[in-house]
Amino acid sequence: MRSMWAGAIAFGLVNVPVKLYTAASSHDVPLHQVHHADGGRIRYQRRCETCGEIVGYEHIDKAYEADGRRVVLTEAELEALPAEAAHEIQVLQFVPSEQIDPLTLGTAYYLEPDKKAAKPYLLLRSTLEQTARTAVVKYALRQRTRLGVLRVRGDLMVLQSLLWADEVREPEFAGQVPTAPVTAAEQAMANLLVAQLSEDFDPSMYVDDYQVQLRELVEARLAADEGVITAEPAPAPAATGGEVIDLMAALQASLERKRGGSRDWAAETTAADRATADGPAAGRAAEGGEHRATRG
Repeated sequence: MRSMWAGAIAFGLVNVPVKLYTAASSHDVPLHQVHHADGGRIRYQRRCETCGEIVGYEHIDKAYEADGRRVVLTEAELEALPAEAAHEIQVLQFVPSEQIDPLTLGTAYYLEPDKKAAKPYLLLRSTLEQTARTAVVKYALRQRTRLGVLRVRGDLMVLQSLLWADEVREPEFAGQVPTAPVTAAEQAMANLLVAQLSEDFDPSMYVDDYQVQLRELVEARLAADEGVITAEPAPAPAATGGEVIDLMAALQASLERKRGGSRDWAAETTAADRATADGPAAGRAAEGGEHRATRG
């Protein structure tokens, strides 16, 4: 699996280098449009309405248009925006997990820690688990600033996109659902049916019958020597490193900056704790502002 993004989680003044991987993939059989008369592939052309020429992706920019006026934005301008340039997952707050509306959750990504950042990664993961909290975060991906959540899944942390408040639509019929009397006998029968169908959820029990049958149809046609397309192998991901500094110092600095206190938390750790620590972990106590991660 190839990472699609590399950056860091900004947890107070602790910096946790991570890689981002898509957590889901479609199992749909890919189909193309063809001409029914001769089977020729139907392709869409990127044709300019002004000059009529077919334009390659390298010559395409984005634009905003309103009231007959158009503003053209180049790829370089979009990439230069601060939000897009910062490869950082910034933790904004920690909230009770039950307060996250499932309706607002979107695409999920696995977060893999840098080998030198295992300790702060595991610390944040275990903290989320023990406190039953979800981290609300902000990050940039594909030229968009996004809201998201960090949550625990097994031994890993998962980043999941979150709709902005103004992206959630309210139904026009809200508050207009007609009422109907439900008898006690009907309710008891419905409750009994639910009880009979109640068991632990196992997603592997369910199969997409349409895709299974479609794939069988495709394989039968391929067996008739109608052609095979072989995909090229994906290039290996580039190796990245992370700076090693003191995790306890970063945690202490984060607490002091948040609370305005001066308690020496590091001094209160026992000698045994220091002896069993696995050395300095990735993190940074920054003076005068949030630490920013470099581009992966």
